[in-house]
Amino acid sequence: MVKLQEVEDEHFAQEQPGPPRAEENDDDYYTDTDSEITDDEDNGDLEETLADRIAALRDVIPPRQRAALSSTFRTTYSWLRGGLLFGGKSLWVISTSALLLGVPWALAFAEEQQVIEMEKEMKMQQSANDLLSSGTTSAISQQLGSQQQGTRPAL
Repeated sequence: MVKLQEVEDEHFAQEQPGPPRAEENDDDYYTDTDSEITDDEDNGDLEETLADRIAALRDVIPPRQRAALSSTFRTTYSWLRGGLLFGGKSLWVISTSALLLGVPWALAFAEEQQVIEMEKEMKMQQSANDLLSSGTTSAISQQLGSQQQGTRPAL
């Protein structure tokens, strides 16, 4: 049978140099805030990246919860990706259809409106000419009638 015996290290038994303990002397307790111990150059841990910190969480989160989080993230990512792809493709189809069908229709509609406007102008001119010519024919017929009677028309 093995018998265990505790051996104390002499190094741990000696008192450490440093400021006095608070319980020994409360009045003389003083801390130096500008000490050389808190130098920023000595801290190599400050250059830790976010990816390093996230990778360190692997040890903190249990494997079952990690698998559930990973599955949820993958599912959410695939649904979001699928929705965005469908939305982009739908927007492409709608916009190209509008351009291919809408632009020629708009041009034809504008041309039709111009033709209708020209027809209205031509009818107005024709009615004005008819009005003027009917007024002049009546004036001419009056002149002819008065010449036959021997009188001069008044103009």
